[in-house]
Amino acid sequence: MLEKITKLDKVEVVGMDKIPMIQCRHATWIEEDGTIVGGKSYHRHVVTPASDVSGEPAEVQAMAVALFSQAVKDAYAASITQSEEV
Repeated sequence: MLEKITKLDKVEVVGMDKIPMIQCRHATWIEEDGTIVGGKSYHRHVVTPASDVSGEPAEVQAMAVALFSQAVKDAYAASITQSEEV
């Protein structure tokens, strides 16, 4: 029996020198009777301080709470406003 599996397999904090972001990587693969058939494919997305994390896995939500203080959210909003003015 073939089964398609997708799992969050990597979570990284990037941009710690400025405004932290959370980069999530999901791996997708096909298994036949518990053995991976072919290779894995990957999809990445970034969670910003302005992101709605309610649909993210619990570990990503916890990281967002720890990283995205109000000061970080304000700095991110200011950076977006500044880049729109350029």
